[in-house]
Amino acid sequence: MKLTHVAVTLFITLISLTLISSNWNDIRKIKAEMTDIRKDSVLRHVVLFKFKEATLPEKIAEIEAAFADLPNKIPEIYSFEWGLNNSPEGLNKGLTHCFLLTFKSEADRDTYLPHPDHKAFGALLTPHLEDVTVVDYWAK
Repeated sequence: MKLTHVAVTLFITLISLTLISSNWNDIRKIKAEMTDIRKDSVLRHVVLFKFKEATLPEKIAEIEAAFADLPNKIPEIYSFEWGLNNSPEGLNKGLTHCFLLTFKSEADRDTYLPHPDHKAFGALLTPHLEDVTVVDYWAK
């Protein structure tokens, strides 16, 4: 039995649509799973400071207090904690302060970054900062 050109084209089109539909469903499923992971997760924003040697302890205390006050001014900050390095490994590269901010979404973090109170904190900090490292990640 010979298939006509139209029948062959129709057959190929149906097979192609079936494959595309199957792949599309897989893509949608993966995207939904990623969304579910993020919905149950939080976005961590890790900030590490190394202060200039000439920075007085009183100024460092003022900067610590100003950073710790940001959650009172920026409601998008879900949680906040900080501490001083006490690792015995000696791998901190001079970074002494760790601040951990938590956000519920990238949109919340993106609101925080240019926020006027965050910018004001940066203006207080910058003259005393020798180095900074920032890492953001979705908690698993």
